[in-house]
Amino acid sequence: MSNNNASLAMQRIAKLVDESSFMEIGSLVTARSTDFNLTAEKAPSDGVIIGHGLIDGNLVFVYSQDASVLNGTIGEMHAKKIASVYDMAMKMGAPVIGLIDCAGIRLQESVDALDGLGQIYAKEVAASGIIPQISVVFGNCGGGLSVVPALSDFVFVESEKGRMFVNSPDAITGNRVESCDTASAEFTSAENGCVDFVGTEDEIFANIRQLVGLLPANNEGDVYTADCEDDLNRIVENVDAMKADPRFVLEQIADDNFFFETKKNYAKNMVTGLVRLNGMTIGVVANCSEVYDEEGKKEEEFSKGLTARGCEKATDFVQFCDAYSIPVLTLTNVEGFAATKCSEKRLAKALARMTYAFANATCAKVNLITGTAYGSPFVSMNSKSIGADLVYAWADAKVGMMDAKLAAKIIYPDADAATLNEKAAEYDALQSSVESAAKRGYVDLIFDPADTRRYLIAAFEMLYTKYVSEPDKKHGTK
Repeated sequence: MSNNNASLAMQRIAKLVDESSFMEIGSLVTARSTDFNLTAEKAPSDGVIIGHGLIDGNLVFVYSQDASVLNGTIGEMHAKKIASVYDMAMKMGAPVIGLIDCAGIRLQESVDALDGLGQIYAKEVAASGIIPQISVVFGNCGGGLSVVPALSDFVFVESEKGRMFVNSPDAITGNRVESCDTASAEFTSAENGCVDFVGTEDEIFANIRQLVGLLPANNEGDVYTADCEDDLNRIVENVDAMKADPRFVLEQIADDNFFFETKKNYAKNMVTGLVRLNGMTIGVVANCSEVYDEEGKKEEEFSKGLTARGCEKATDFVQFCDAYSIPVLTLTNVEGFAATKCSEKRLAKALARMTYAFANATCAKVNLITGTAYGSPFVSMNSKSIGADLVYAWADAKVGMMDAKLAAKIIYPDADAATLNEKAAEYDALQSSVESAAKRGYVDLIFDPADTRRYLIAAFEMLYTKYVSEPDKKHGTK
């Protein structure tokens, strides 16, 4: 056990893992450099506590930076300790959780410290797709150190003191921290696309414990992460009442009505997260055009068009799920693209990367059309055309090129109102109805929304043994 049980770094570990389960490693390691009066006595454990413990019985490896020792700065031995955690975690096939509270690179060690930071980067890259990586930012995490959480799979930031940034707010031309604190948890969670959750220390640890229970321990782990006591054939009445907010739908169909959302404050028009269906962990990507509060009142509303940020968010999550063979469910309710200058700058590339991610993923893939599925955005949202194993739809869904009335106006530009209405109805029946798409094989099954849970459980159970032989190439370019 640790020789430094009173430190904040150790207290955080004790809060995170099961009681008395943490075993510290390397507690006697200290700074090797003696330049600028840097001595071993001033750097106990070289400012980072490492070891292993249990979370609800699941093995995890942890490092926790100690800000009371040289401000938690990264030096040569500090970095080697963190690198050793990754080595052990990859051997054991267990997640790594990093508790970051650091003032940056240790100036007294210069290039040795820089090399140490590079070693941490390299270990994160090597572990990517092998073991889940979770980072928590409790204090400053600036400059090159911000790459550490950004390279991990999930990022949590403490709401009061957590600060993640590349440049400090005052270093940005035309900006002052008083007007826009670009390092704050609020800003980063909404803008940088890395942060999954912002909250208090206790809230963060509770969420991490839930997350660890949902994830496979490694890329060869089982996605059946829990036993299911919920009724597999449970009818989900009124699940379509707020279908524009997929969080509501997911909570209704999931085991025990539990949905773990990722990157909640970023690109709110695209929802990503994890649910369980019959104990199996399922990754979810869903279009979102409305947000409701716990009382069912509408809080926010968005267009149904795809945005660059939404596509980027979906891409990252699909790639994570595929790396760990976590099945992916998409809830499709989309029309067109966001028509803004900001989104247009990156939309083509972002859309291409999302399309690539869905098409390239070999995990089980199911698409449920809950509303409208119009045009090429539908194709990119995990359609059968790009590799979905199964495409389901609710009975009132619409699948086609575009809204029937708009199509009629384009096809018959000189027609009067009565003719347009007649042609729109004809187009809707022939080209935009979900039955028409099903007749052509683009939709596999149409069912009542109340039966959603049992059909999805059956689908993913059938796909559990899916195997795809990948083509012989080094890697793709997107």
